[in-house]
Amino acid sequence: MDMLIKFVVAAVVAATPILYGTLGEIMNERVGHINLGVEGMMSMGACAGFMVGYITDNLFLALVAAFAAGAVGALLYAFLTVTLMANQNVVGLTLTIFGVAIANFVGFYMISRSATKSLKLPENITSALGSIKIPLLGDIPVLGQVLFQYNIFVYLGVIIAILMAVYFYKTKTGLNVRAIGENPGAADAAGIRVTKWKYINIVIGGGITGIGGAFTAMITAGGVWISDCVGGLGWIAVALVIFASWKPVNAIWGSLVFGIFRILKYYVPKNVPVPIAIYDMLPFLVTAIVLVANSIKQRKDNAQPASCGINYFREER
Repeated sequence: MDMLIKFVVAAVVAATPILYGTLGEIMNERVGHINLGVEGMMSMGACAGFMVGYITDNLFLALVAAFAAGAVGALLYAFLTVTLMANQNVVGLTLTIFGVAIANFVGFYMISRSATKSLKLPENITSALGSIKIPLLGDIPVLGQVLFQYNIFVYLGVIIAILMAVYFYKTKTGLNVRAIGENPGAADAAGIRVTKWKYINIVIGGGITGIGGAFTAMITAGGVWISDCVGGLGWIAVALVIFASWKPVNAIWGSLVFGIFRILKYYVPKNVPVPIAIYDMLPFLVTAIVLVANSIKQRKDNAQPASCGINYFREER
């Protein structure tokens, strides 16, 4: 039982950065924009969050910096695709290359200026990133450990997913945003400010993605700066949007599935004759399977927003 509990807890932690990336991409695609720059925005958020935390010894400022860095990357994407109507796929891929490169550059620069030639977060931040046991609930046998004893990133990610679901399905603004994703011309004719809400959702989505990047730098990497710490999670998040049917709450359990595949190699008995590389490949193999399965059979109520990938030119409506 103890081993099973540890496995579930580890899977939840491993799923958290994917959850943030998925939620951020859902925000983008709900307004009709496929942003393949998730990996880049996560890298920017990882770098900004880690460096600000390293310099200021303040976790709140680090999270704000991670959000801001991801939002800046998303703002650049929004300007190019919404205002200048550039190709969304090309801009997204460019943003990934740019984000990863700038994060690695800043990391190398900071390391070169460090006396120890390495960067480690201050003790105050690493201690604040430890597990937080929710009073009373955390004391429940088994369920307390499985559900109510995680770090702040896990709780924040679940809260964001729930709030996002309420936003999209229970508010007038959210319904308007979904209308933009389905048919921006009709939404515009109905008086909805298409460009405004595209910018808002894309930028906020980028900020959420940036927080996921900060998780990889602060927790996954053990509080030590490592280049390319995001390690392809952004690409998994893009596919997980499809797996979650563009629904924020589905992203919670969907990311958990991918989290299980990420940590599976640490819990498989050593006598199982399977190379470790196979386990490292599993999350990406599942990603490919999800994409293929979605292209073969797609239910109408779980379909991608109709205007995804198509730039909206108001004079053509």
